Amino acid sequence: MLLDVAVSITVLASGSAGNCSVVSSSGTRLLIDAGLSCKGICKRLAMRGLSPESLNAILVTHEHADHVSGLFVMARKYSLPVYMTEATHRAWKRQYKDSNGECVRAEKVEHFQSGHRFHIGDIEVTPFTIPHDAADPVGFTFKTEGVKLGYVTDLGYMPPNVKAQLRECDGMLVESNHDIEMLRVGPYPWSVKQRVMSRVGHLSNDALAEFLSSDYDGGAAFVILAHLSESNNHPEIARTAAEKALAERLSLWQNRLLLASQAEPLETITL
Repeated sequence: MLLDVAVSITVLASGSAGNCSVVSSSGTRLLIDAGLSCKGICKRLAMRGLSPESLNAILVTHEHADHVSGLFVMARKYSLPVYMTEATHRAWKRQYKDSNGECVRAEKVEHFQSGHRFHIGDIEVTPFTIPHDAADPVGFTFKTEGVKLGYVTDLGYMPPNVKAQLRECDGMLVESNHDIEMLRVGPYPWSVKQRVMSRVGHLSNDALAEFLSSDYDGGAAFVILAHLSESNNHPEIARTAAEKALAERLSLWQNRLLLASQAEPLETITL
């Protein structure tokens, strides 16, 4: 049981090589995605003073490898329940094998549906549909102790339902994947570039800036830019685009702007 812990988020890793975060309240600790190896997740938890034994569950946004590569081992080793949509569960089992070549499976699986709230401990979780080329991809909001956190990456654009879910957030993690010009002239094959730029691909710096300047309500104490491409983006380019978008709304320039990294965990942010 967690005692005297305020609501917090710790981004352990974010990027195309693996995504994983922890959302904590005073009574519950959730791992969001498991895109690193079990060993890698545990190492990064330890770097932020956390332990895998303190986790209560794993939530999965979608079945792509950079979000689930460590899921099977992590869930089995620490006997953690896994929450995902039924379609994501089917896709995960179909695509991945264990060390014996058998389809992966989790001992404790809970299915949820987009738009249907549920509770894990004292955290209310609301999954919502996002536009991405996966079986049934979702973002999340988390509500507990009067605090609302928004969490959304891997989306090709910002549809109305996502904008609505991100209103009245006290903290927010959102994708700023690529700079469009860097992507166009970068090393990816044209087919991959088309996928990334599509409406079921990834959110560009410009698309996020448009959201921040026109639809974001400005109420969050912090905004974390996440899932930055190492090949098609640069932290300072992403930061500048977001800062410029926020600066155009001077009354809202009270946000703490942070960048999540692939290489090391972000410092824990507490509300």
